[in-house]
Amino acid sequence: MSEAKQQNRSPSQESRRLLIILGLVVLGMFGFAFALVPLYDVFCDITGLNGKPANEASAVPLATDATEQDREITVQFLTSTTSGMPWDFKPVVNSVTVVPGESRTIEFYVKNRSNRTIVGQAIPSISPSQGAAHLKKIECFCFNQQQLEANSDAKMPLVFYVDKNLPKNINTLTLSYTLYNVTETAGLTASVDSKQNY
Repeated sequence: MSEAKQQNRSPSQESRRLLIILGLVVLGMFGFAFALVPLYDVFCDITGLNGKPANEASAVPLATDATEQDREITVQFLTSTTSGMPWDFKPVVNSVTVVPGESRTIEFYVKNRSNRTIVGQAIPSISPSQGAAHLKKIECFCFNQQQLEANSDAKMPLVFYVDKNLPKNINTLTLSYTLYNVTETAGLTASVDSKQNY
């Protein structure tokens, strides 16, 4: 009789134990997924994987002693917008030739073709990926969300340099920006000052 009771309890206890284990596994998976995005960002910043450069706003190149006057690097600029982004977006110049260590300023042109205020966010990518960590952005419109009034246009600056440790086999870097419409997530809470970020 007692053996029968023990057998009846055993599946119930096993089920409870299994449910606890499965619950812990689900919680662990959720925690891992939650931490995955920041971990991936840190990994990309360190390695330059996927052409994602580190934001080097504070890294200002040294003067002429940090440049390599006998080497020239071509930096190309590409732009695109996602569907639902009613902005024209293009570089003022398609490419520039720079000397490693020398800072350069270029501008990107944007025009809001819609009849309402739009907030945009540009996401950069650099190729080849081995050169991503060597293109340093000192100032970039991509650091912040940008707000543009209806039917208005602006020029947005980029200040950058290529560091002298760029691998010798790389003579051309391509900096691509994809512009996203983030008006809903921004909630149009950008301050009036953000209009001057261009």
